[in-house]
Amino acid sequence: MSKAVLGKVLPNDGGTTERRVRWDRNPGQLRDFLLVYNRMTELCFQRCVPSLHHRALDAEEEACLHSCAGKLIHSNHRLMAAYVQLMPALVQRRIADYEASSAVPGVTAEQPRVSSSGS
Repeated sequence: MSKAVLGKVLPNDGGTTERRVRWDRNPGQLRDFLLVYNRMTELCFQRCVPSLHHRALDAEEEACLHSCAGKLIHSNHRLMAAYVQLMPALVQRRIADYEASSAVPGVTAEQPRVSSSGS
């Protein structure tokens, strides 16, 4: 895969050390990225490389791979943009649902119970 395509997949955040530190703090993000990358690679390879009779890719295969990866990256970016726009509304709805389900009529807060046994 070309550096131009990888540049779209791996955002330039100022350096690989900073990216490594960010992914060390959130290994789930790295795992998610690798799952998307591996799936994209698998799909494009199956679609664009019909045979393994040659060691190097020919021009047609390389162009197909570049186009396939570009389309998948573009669609992934669009999905993520939609997710980022919808997420605040989903969080607010979940908070409202949680507050509504936890509210009991007549009780404002849980108060400690006092034992009447006199011990």
